[in-house]
Amino acid sequence: MTTRTTHSSTQTKARKRAVDILFEADLRDTDVLATLAERSADAEPPVRDFTAGLVQGVSAHREVIDARIVRALADGWSLQRLPRVDRTIMRIAVFEIDHTPVPDAVAVSEAVGLAGQLSTDDSPKFVNGVLRTVVDTKASPGPTTAEIA
Repeated sequence: MTTRTTHSSTQTKARKRAVDILFEADLRDTDVLATLAERSADAEPPVRDFTAGLVQGVSAHREVIDARIVRALADGWSLQRLPRVDRTIMRIAVFEIDHTPVPDAVAVSEAVGLAGQLSTDDSPKFVNGVLRTVVDTKASPGPTTAEIA
């Protein structure tokens, strides 16, 4: 049981580091991968592979991720209207939901937790609502060969 807690804590810290890097790049309007390289070059402790993978994944799929978030927002909301940190947290979660084997519930829970630590009092509930819509609208895989036959 302790191993799972440590593993989870390690990945939670890695996600927070990914938020920091993505947030910095967004705030400074710099290239995400260049910011990752800068933070990796002089990092103590080193940037974990999990962190780098999240940052690289969000960077590679950003347009699709942003479109998924926009479709999940209530009328009157836009990506630009979101607090920068909430937007960054949701980008990581949507990347995990759509492009990794991380269970959807874990990606949502981690995002809500980060929003609670890093953003406003209302952010956890808001982030949860948006990400639940993202999960609910996740494309289901097509039928398997066995199902077609």
